Amino acid sequence: MKKYIRYLAIPAGAILGYSYYYFIGCASGTCPIQSNPYFSTLYGALLAAVFILPGKKAPKEKKTEENI
Repeated sequence: MKKYIRYLAIPAGAILGYSYYYFIGCASGTCPIQSNPYFSTLYGALLAAVFILPGKKAPKEKKTEENI
C-alpha cells in the first residue's frame, strides 16, 4: 500500500504547486517561482519527491548477550 502512495505523491505535489500559482501567485511577476506556472508546478513536484525519497536507514544493532 505504501508503494502506491509514493507514486501518487509527485503528481499531488505538482497539483499543489500549480494551485499555489493559481490561487496565491505573484501579480508583479518579480517572484520567480510564484509568477510562472511551469516553475511552481515543477517546484511542487520536486518538493514532493524529496519528502518521499527514502532516507538512510540506521544500521541494525547486533544481538549480543548484553542486549538480550
